[in-house]
Amino acid sequence: MRRMTTIHRRRALAAGSLAGALAVGSLAAAGPVFAEPGDGAELPAQGIVALDDSTTPVDLTQPGSMDSVNMELLANIPKNGHFTAESAYSSDMAFQGDYAFAGNYNGFTVYDVSDPAAPEQVVQVLCPGSQNDISVYGDILVLSTDSRRTNDSCENQGVPGSDTTSPYWEGLKIFDVSDPTAPEYVTSVETACGSHTHSLAPSKDGRTLYAYVSSYSPNVNLVNCQPPHDLISIVKIPVKAPETAEVVATPVLFPDGGYEGAPGKSATSGCHDITTYVKLDLAAGACMGDGILMDISDRENPVVISSVRDTENFAFWHSATFNNDGTKVVFTDELGGGGAATCNPTVGEKRGANAIYDIVDGELEFRSYYKIRRTNTNTENCVAHNGSLIPVKGKDIMVQAWYQGGISVFDFTDSEKPTEIAWFDRGPLSNERLILGGSWSAYYYNGYVYSNDIQQGFDVLRIADAAGVGKQKPNTYKEFNPQQQIPFHG
Repeated sequence: MRRMTTIHRRRALAAGSLAGALAVGSLAAAGPVFAEPGDGAELPAQGIVALDDSTTPVDLTQPGSMDSVNMELLANIPKNGHFTAESAYSSDMAFQGDYAFAGNYNGFTVYDVSDPAAPEQVVQVLCPGSQNDISVYGDILVLSTDSRRTNDSCENQGVPGSDTTSPYWEGLKIFDVSDPTAPEYVTSVETACGSHTHSLAPSKDGRTLYAYVSSYSPNVNLVNCQPPHDLISIVKIPVKAPETAEVVATPVLFPDGGYEGAPGKSATSGCHDITTYVKLDLAAGACMGDGILMDISDRENPVVISSVRDTENFAFWHSATFNNDGTKVVFTDELGGGGAATCNPTVGEKRGANAIYDIVDGELEFRSYYKIRRTNTNTENCVAHNGSLIPVKGKDIMVQAWYQGGISVFDFTDSEKPTEIAWFDRGPLSNERLILGGSWSAYYYNGYVYSNDIQQGFDVLRIADAAGVGKQKPNTYKEFNPQQQIPFHG
């Protein structure tokens, strides 16, 4: 299959050249010591302090307004080329060495982040197929397609939603990224109901890569997406022969059908996202109406060992993140599907929020909710979305995207009292209409926070309270997929 790439080499805009002034509050008076590129940055616990709950932002109701506390925007590369259109949504990210791989509904972009303050776009790959959720493992890049396409190549068209009879394809695409500046298409694997997201789980000998494919919303009119769909697809990718990748199992996770749903609450018909923690042989699944914990010691036969529901406050179980010890899970509720204004007093602090669970004797036990406290306008889509841990010794710290609610860093070391310690917010894209936008994903990678903003492009930020980072033992990830957690101590 012919590789379609459009190469744009573009330097980042310095933060000072961005429209709107960046007001950085609560910085250490003496000037914090920041992580330098490559030193990894295991943040010292004493360098992170809780924000005063009375802290309020400057006026963030106008387009172009910008504010932050304990975070600084270093650089931005705007969307460009084939990804410029409003409908070309930026999506998830993965990292390897000096490169960030950023998904977009029209394909993906590779950025050189060897100098985080001046990232450079090195290649843009045109390969339409939402959401283009993305992961990397060695020389392999995996891309999710969860929209019906006319074929499995990168030269495809979308099949109209009203057309339920034409042949179509959706599933995983696999690329060779042995040269990250020139990705090459290898093969595809069709999966039931497509692939909304996927999560990697390497075999214990490292010779085989498994992808747990999450998809949902079956339709009796679609030949490859029949109800009931209480399953995931497991794709086996031989590391030395990725062209032979295939579906090897479709385990049913909800033999009883899962949550039946209620007004404003999603019924379970598959999973939205799974996070693996292979060192502990665990995975956590956010499955629409259910949150689950799985034993994945047998990669091809995951077993659900605990399940929970929140029929009062959770509308759509969206994603899951373990703490470093694997003793907690942060689940997110994507109330409104990511396209609604839910960060306001009317919706409240328990809906569209995170729910923090402790794992006690293998069972999930609820402890508390966490939601940003800043009130957003009615033209800002805002709800809990994708994030990752920040390596802080002795602490549980997470950075997280909230769409147009910005980026939040919070401490959940005390599971019952999560506390925000830093944030960044651009303000609304428009006061006239709700434009789907804001940070889709915000992840920590080797000393910096990277955000893939749906409309504004690729951001690099720094946490201002990282004083003393250089004195810590370096902890540099060679590779990082947020839905494939790896421990940062030992």
